[in-house]
Amino acid sequence: MGLDYSSVGLKVGLEIHQRLKTHKLFCNCSSLPSDENPVLTLKRKLRPVAGELGQVDRAAMFEYLRDRTFVYYVYPKKSCLVETDEEPPHEVNEEALHTALQIALMMNYSLVDEVHFMRKTVIDGSNTSGFQRTALIGLNGWIEVNGKKVPMSQICLEEESAGIVEKKGKEVIYRLDRLGIPLVEITTGLMENVNPEFVQDVAYRIGMMLRSTRKVMRGIGTIRQDVNVSIEGGARVEIKGVQEVDQLAKIIENEVKRQLSLIKIKEELIKRGFEAREISELEDVTSLFENTQSKLVSNLLRKGKRVFGFKLPKLSGLLKKELCPGKTLGKELADYVKAYGLGGIIHSDEDLAKYRLEKEFEELRNLLDAKEQDAVAILIGDEETVGKAWEVLRQRVKQLA
Repeated sequence: MGLDYSSVGLKVGLEIHQRLKTHKLFCNCSSLPSDENPVLTLKRKLRPVAGELGQVDRAAMFEYLRDRTFVYYVYPKKSCLVETDEEPPHEVNEEALHTALQIALMMNYSLVDEVHFMRKTVIDGSNTSGFQRTALIGLNGWIEVNGKKVPMSQICLEEESAGIVEKKGKEVIYRLDRLGIPLVEITTGLMENVNPEFVQDVAYRIGMMLRSTRKVMRGIGTIRQDVNVSIEGGARVEIKGVQEVDQLAKIIENEVKRQLSLIKIKEELIKRGFEAREISELEDVTSLFENTQSKLVSNLLRKGKRVFGFKLPKLSGLLKKELCPGKTLGKELADYVKAYGLGGIIHSDEDLAKYRLEKEFEELRNLLDAKEQDAVAILIGDEETVGKAWEVLRQRVKQLA
C-alpha cells in the first residue's frame, strides 16, 4: 500500500535552473563548452565576509572551514577577464533579459518595476569572485497542471556557476567555460496536499513551457531541479541538482521515508533518555590501533594519520537503521565528515570483523566507558581536519533528538 502523503503533511517546493541559448550574461564569450585545452590556470583561496546585516552566512563559513584550494581552467573565446574576476562585468546580455521577461509573462508572474543585479555570497569555489550575480525578474505567478493552479513564487535571471572537473584532496578543479552562462531560476510556491507524482508533473510542465520558447539550451546539464521537501515533525531539506525529471518522484518519496525514519529514531532516543551533553569529547586513541590487523587502518597510520575515538550515547543499534533505500543513519553521519576529505566513520554497529577491528573496538568501549546502549566510533585523519569534521558531526548528532 502506498504512503498517504496528506497524512504526513508533505510540503514541496521546486527550483528550476534553465540555461538560455545565447552568449554569456556579462560578456560576449560563447556559452558553448570548449573542446580545447585550457590556455591558463589560476589558483585561489576564498573566504567569507559579513553581509549587509553584519553576519557571516553559515553555508559560507562551512565552506571556509573546509580549507580548500580552487584551481580554474581558462579557455580561449569561452572565458575572459570577467570570468577570472579581473575586470567588472559588462552590460547585461539583453537577449537573455528579454527571454527571462518572456518566460515570466508565460507563467503569469508580476514583473518588477526595475531589474537590479544582486550579489549572493558563494565561496565553494564555483565562482571566482566569491559571489553569484542574480536579478529578480518577477513575483507571484501561477501555472495550471492537471487542472490545479500551482503558485509560482519568483523568477530570476542569474549567471551559471563554473563547472567542476575533479576533486583531489583539498584541491578542487573548475573550468571557466561554464561560468557566466545566463540561466533563469524559476521557483514554485509551496505545494501542499500533493503527492510526488504531481510534483514531477509540475516539473515536466515547466520544462515544456521553457522549451516552447526555443530560446533555451537542451541536453543533460542544461536544466536541473532543486527540490525542497519537509513533512510534519521533520526538517526542510533541499536536494540539489536533480538532472532527470523522471527521477523526481522517487527522490521525494525516498526523502519522505528518510524523514519518517529520523522521527522514529528521535522517539526511540527520547525513550532511552538521550542527553546531548553525554556525547564524549574526541580522544586520540591511535595507541589502541598501532598493532591492528586492519589493512584499512594500518595503511592510513603509515601515511601519518591518527585515530580519534568518541562515544555516541544511546545510539547503539540505531546507526545501522535504514533511513531510505541504500542509506543508514551511520552512512548519513559519515557524509558530514566526508565533506572534509575524510573517508567517513567506522562505528560499532558495523560488521567489525570485516575490518578486523573487533579487539580494538572492545578496548575502545572500555576506554570511553561506553554502556550497552552506547555506540562508539572512530575518525581517521590529521588532527586539524578531524577536529573540524567532528564539530559538524557532533552538532548533527545533537539534533537527532
